[in-house]
Amino acid sequence: MILSSLRNVAACLPFMIGGGEASHTAGFNAPSTRDGRTAELTARHLGPEVAPGETGPARFVASLMDAFDNDQALRDATYIDGWYRTPGGEGYRKTLKRCERRLAAAGFGESDELELGYLDTEMGQPSWTPLSACLTLRVEGEARVLHAFSQPGDRDRTMLPVNAPAADILGRPVFTLEDVQTGTVLVTGAPISQSLIRRAQKRGALGLLSSALFAFTIDPTGQRRHEDAIRFSTIPAGTTLPVAQISPRSRREIERASSLSFGTTVSLTAGVKFGGNNLRTLVAALRGSSLPGEAVVIASHAQEPGAGDNASGVAGVVESACSLVELLRTGKLEWPARTIVFVIGDEIQQSELFLEHTDRRVIAGISADMLGQSHEQTGAIALLERMQDPGAVVPLEPDGHTPWGAGPVDEEDLRPNGLALIARTALVDVGRHVGGWATSENPWEGGSDHDVFLRREIPAVLLWHFTDFTYHTSLDRMDMLDIDELQRSCAAIMGAVLAVADARPADLERYLATNELERELRVRAAHDADEREVANQWEWWCDGAAKWLGELCNGD
Repeated sequence: MILSSLRNVAACLPFMIGGGEASHTAGFNAPSTRDGRTAELTARHLGPEVAPGETGPARFVASLMDAFDNDQALRDATYIDGWYRTPGGEGYRKTLKRCERRLAAAGFGESDELELGYLDTEMGQPSWTPLSACLTLRVEGEARVLHAFSQPGDRDRTMLPVNAPAADILGRPVFTLEDVQTGTVLVTGAPISQSLIRRAQKRGALGLLSSALFAFTIDPTGQRRHEDAIRFSTIPAGTTLPVAQISPRSRREIERASSLSFGTTVSLTAGVKFGGNNLRTLVAALRGSSLPGEAVVIASHAQEPGAGDNASGVAGVVESACSLVELLRTGKLEWPARTIVFVIGDEIQQSELFLEHTDRRVIAGISADMLGQSHEQTGAIALLERMQDPGAVVPLEPDGHTPWGAGPVDEEDLRPNGLALIARTALVDVGRHVGGWATSENPWEGGSDHDVFLRREIPAVLLWHFTDFTYHTSLDRMDMLDIDELQRSCAAIMGAVLAVADARPADLERYLATNELERELRVRAAHDADEREVANQWEWWCDGAAKWLGELCNGD
């Protein structure tokens, strides 16, 4: 998920279901029951109920689970995670090339039914690729490396923010902006910002080192792994002051050494490469059989150097596309009526570019972001983020916002549809197939590709995992992924996609029953909270969702 949309999480409520105080069970923010007691983590969907049945996504789940090649997805994710991926940079280009080869091997690009190609556009600034960096602490003639990397896959690679300049500096560390003078290096726990860079540079700083982490970057297992986390960040293009991210543990070591010896210094060397201005977006399409001019889009971004965010999403979506082709060719699934499009590129911009260039009418979009995080390692579970609905205006039980934080919603943003209901059904259907799966959902918060579709009044949702304490840090690597979780997440996404792309009249009864379950839950919660207007909004929403679902399933 893209960082530029992250709000001030320190001021946001903790992730909670039902508005109660945050509590933790094995690192999971557990739901609160209606009587105030804390519920245990259970292998079910923590949200509105889904009517039982074998229609809708259930028609596809078993086949999707069986066809998904976990080993191949793991190999792809491992390869992608081996690169520091920045828009247009070397790792980004290599990732898209591997995806292209995988899709071509499955048959994309060989016929009119399986399309494959690139959208090429110019970026407003040169691409940036980090080559190496080394931060050394020097005390009384002794030198110790605190952080370093020399290969794209090295763990400390996030020490260089995107757009950081090359560096070769040596100076005395200081720990407040007021203490900065010519020749010193500012070491701070404050986040790197354009303002901080400008002020430190104006006072004569040689460089800036920041150990800032998000408020939620706390190891839920109690092992305190977050103390060694190095945040991934971006600074403005054209920055000339040498800048690096460091871990909280390293900042404390520098502070301790400085308190013992005035002669303590830190040195930072960094090598970077600036490239061209070309940005590629990979697009693969499975052409619909009877309604090829209508499309369902899955967007998964390749930039950002994490395993969960978002090597897991890219690898999972590519494997889903390839395995879907095999299911269709062997007759295990019927060819969908509508076109299914897979978009891989630079978050947000990839979807904007696709929508600008497509001739098809896009009827739904799904952002596949942060799909495979291990609950045991990260504390995250699979979440469905809905579009703007009444729960995003006034979240009531069982809704609650994550530490990502609520986004601004106006009543005119509310456009009733049933896409979130179908996605919820897909999560539940996968859970039933595997014998239980802990999933949940949250009101709209924003920050990924689903926003692009929503701004164009196209129904869209996000499938993601949160709260992942390794998010946007050096700890977001392959040892934090669960390949079975990735398989389940991708089956849910593709189950929802196929349920929309190949909606049938027989699906409608189950959807309408599920819609009534949601109506009952939402309206009761609103009345319990004495929120009569919210109850009316949910009545209106569910009426609109029923209409949308009827038109989808009956082909109107």
